[in-house]
Amino acid sequence: MLDVLVVGAGPNGLMLACELALAGVHPVVLERRPAPTGEPRANGLVGQVVRLLDRRGLYTRLSGDSAPPAPQPAFTFGAFPLDLTMLDENPHYVLGVPQAQLEAGLAARAAELGVEVRRGHEVVDLHQGPDAVEVVLADGTRLTSRFVVGADGGRSVVRRLAGIDFPGVTNDRSVSRTATVTVPGSTLDPATGGLLVPGFGVVPPFLHTRTPRGLIAWAPFPGRPAIVSTTEWPDAPAGDESPMSLAELRASVARVLGADVPFGASEGPGLLRRLTGGNTRIAARYRDGRVLLAGDAAHVHPAIGGPGLNLGLQDAVNLGWKLAATVRGWAPEGLLDTYETERRPVAERVVMSTQAQSALIGPGDDITGLRGLFAELLRKPEVTGHIAALMSGADVAYPADPADPLAGRCAPDVVVHGGGAPVRLAELTRTARPLLLDSTGAYAEVAAGWRDRVDVVTGPLEGTAATALLVRPDCFVAWSAGDAGTLRAALTGHFGGPR
Repeated sequence: MLDVLVVGAGPNGLMLACELALAGVHPVVLERRPAPTGEPRANGLVGQVVRLLDRRGLYTRLSGDSAPPAPQPAFTFGAFPLDLTMLDENPHYVLGVPQAQLEAGLAARAAELGVEVRRGHEVVDLHQGPDAVEVVLADGTRLTSRFVVGADGGRSVVRRLAGIDFPGVTNDRSVSRTATVTVPGSTLDPATGGLLVPGFGVVPPFLHTRTPRGLIAWAPFPGRPAIVSTTEWPDAPAGDESPMSLAELRASVARVLGADVPFGASEGPGLLRRLTGGNTRIAARYRDGRVLLAGDAAHVHPAIGGPGLNLGLQDAVNLGWKLAATVRGWAPEGLLDTYETERRPVAERVVMSTQAQSALIGPGDDITGLRGLFAELLRKPEVTGHIAALMSGADVAYPADPADPLAGRCAPDVVVHGGGAPVRLAELTRTARPLLLDSTGAYAEVAAGWRDRVDVVTGPLEGTAATALLVRPDCFVAWSAGDAGTLRAALTGHFGGPR
């Protein structure tokens, strides 16, 4: 019998498989497609997930940059530019790698960890028992596993077969068009890289530009084809099922801007995509017995602001260590259920954020008036800071002891000064093991009974006022310095009883 079957070899499924392997569990990943498609999808990672990848040693291999990730000085919210330089603490990180490159990097890491990925294996049925789940494949093969995780996207087969409802709303009010394009050099603003559009002005790069007629985004990615995207709200959905053409996108741009832009087709395989409407849904439950959901299988929402991978990859990392602890037998009672109690509220906030942004980019004079007020509010650092924390996920706080100011929050970027060179937290968390950082040496003996599960590192801590931190495998704080009794309670509550 297998330990865990992960259905779906997208970023979330591969990340979960890596986490399980790091924790000593041997997952098998099933993917119905025979090979990666390379289809252009997400264009990068946004938010705290960039720091998380750094803490697994993946940031450098994906970015090619040996330096730690740095916050971005600007971003966008609801087609408003966010000036993040006004913040004392900027939580917003961006990693501009396309999804195909991310998947390739995670697949390579999974292979290094011994994860078996079986492509061309389509799940068509599953049957749950008290101790295992039997999965039936399209070719009739039957596999038995202790747990099954559906990371198979918004149309999740696992979710459907498990009988988990997917409540929410579907609308067909908007039509979005996206394509990879080329443009004449004369249409590029040399100062910003934006589009110079006669009769309109400059469409800035990597931002959403709203007009009373629609929305346009221009993304001139270095080293790969530029992307143009529009969103319109026609009086009635076109209902056109034919493939989108570049001429159709050009006509949409002309309607949104009131001026024509001479786009050309990009070289090689390109993107031409039309989407009508969208879905906002959260699964009725993230767990049904031995079946769990992660990523888009558990929640879908508008893509504006790019929160999808930030949400899904952190689902995977939250679930990974808890599921591994359950498989290996040391999980305290109820630990696996905290996956939903911790991650569902995060999904609900992402839905709230994307719905608010979708409202702010809509057409009409009333929305224009609302945007005027919003523009005034965004001049206030406290408002911009609040929105930056929401979009990046830096405001996530899991249920924890209210008397402990750091517990339940993402661990700060501390540096440990020991006998040798200073060590960043990101270097200590690559094994995905629980970690006790002890600046005094007084707490190491308390944790001795958990040494099979918890690593202890002693030395002065830079970057936090706490004298000690207990860090979960997902890099959230389980406890910050109190007395020995509270440390024992935190160790037991998160990582089971002592050996």
